[in-house]
Amino acid sequence: MSLPAFDYVKAGSLQEASQLAKEKAGKAVIMAGGTDVILLLKDRVIAADTVIDIKGIEGLNEIAYKEGEGFRIGALVTLFELQSSEVIKEKLPALADAAHYVASAQIRRKGTMVGNICNASPSADTAPILLAMNAVVKVVNGEEKKDIPIGEFFKGVKKTALQPGDIVTGVFIPELKKNEGSAYFKHAVRKAMDLAIVGVGAWVKMDGGKVADCRITMGGVGITPLRAYNAEKILIGNAITEELLEQAGVAASQECKPISDVRASAEYRTDMIRVYTKRAVKKAVETLA
Repeated sequence: MSLPAFDYVKAGSLQEASQLAKEKAGKAVIMAGGTDVILLLKDRVIAADTVIDIKGIEGLNEIAYKEGEGFRIGALVTLFELQSSEVIKEKLPALADAAHYVASAQIRRKGTMVGNICNASPSADTAPILLAMNAVVKVVNGEEKKDIPIGEFFKGVKKTALQPGDIVTGVFIPELKKNEGSAYFKHAVRKAMDLAIVGVGAWVKMDGGKVADCRITMGGVGITPLRAYNAEKILIGNAITEELLEQAGVAASQECKPISDVRASAEYRTDMIRVYTKRAVKKAVETLA
């Protein structure tokens, strides 16, 4: 299927991109890497008569780290840059892992993390770890700036909290503090290209030998990334044991809402959530900052 006809605009500033997107009121699509947008246009999943390219806007391609606070990942930072960044691998290794899991090496050279979450696929690899890390989506709309907690960003399949004129400029991720760790695991048939059958992210804060706080997140088993709240409650206040991890894994599997499709049955996805919850929490504890 060929691409539909559309107007291509290379925006020179955030204000220009935002104003045009607002004027088009749902008939424009923002493009950064383009690895998702072009396919969605080609397959008629989205209908837009204008593509607004933001690749030429300065200041959106930086990985900025402020010690004691965290990272700001610009909207144009590619997945390859994230997976290969030394500071990301040192300070946020789970994010580097999640970026590495996305599609193929060629796609990661062009695709961006911001594009990955704005596409709002239930199987997006970066979404669960960003939810586990309590990330914040940074947005501008004209002269207005706003922050959207990642937990409020996803509204459904291909649906986000973004309004006409909203441009995502980046994502803020809090720094892992002492005695905090995180992890992300993806389960797929192939290591490259395949969408996640399930993805599990975990953030854990330890106090001595016990879990002081944690967040467990699941991808591919709901219309948005999900929190496994009951599994978290099982872990908090207790020492990590194999028995406790199994209890948390079972609880997480009971909180997901998977479907059956050509890639896996709902029953298989449910059991894989149990398995990968255990692995993610265990790795998060093993990699404490």
